[in-house]
Amino acid sequence: MYLGKVIGTVVATRRYRDLDGYRFLVVQPLTKLLKPRGIPVVAVDTVQSGPGDIVYLEASREASQALLEPFVPVDDAIVGIVDSVDIAPEVDQ
Repeated sequence: MYLGKVIGTVVATRRYRDLDGYRFLVVQPLTKLLKPRGIPVVAVDTVQSGPGDIVYLEASREASQALLEPFVPVDDAIVGIVDSVDIAPEVDQ
């Protein structure tokens, strides 16, 4: 599971039949400090998020299991919208 920020949408005129009704969004992966990390990905939206939302995603096999029909061909799925992120300071021991 990882954090990301929705930065755009994708329009697909043809798609796999079990993905009908789902939206595809462009998501920029983020670090735990909410800084951009890596390149943007296209993720299927399961929670009605939108541009500007901070979300958490599942990748690989777990991404396909977030949908009603399991094992559809997706690599990333948005599974939640983040309300806030609180990071405890690291303690040196």
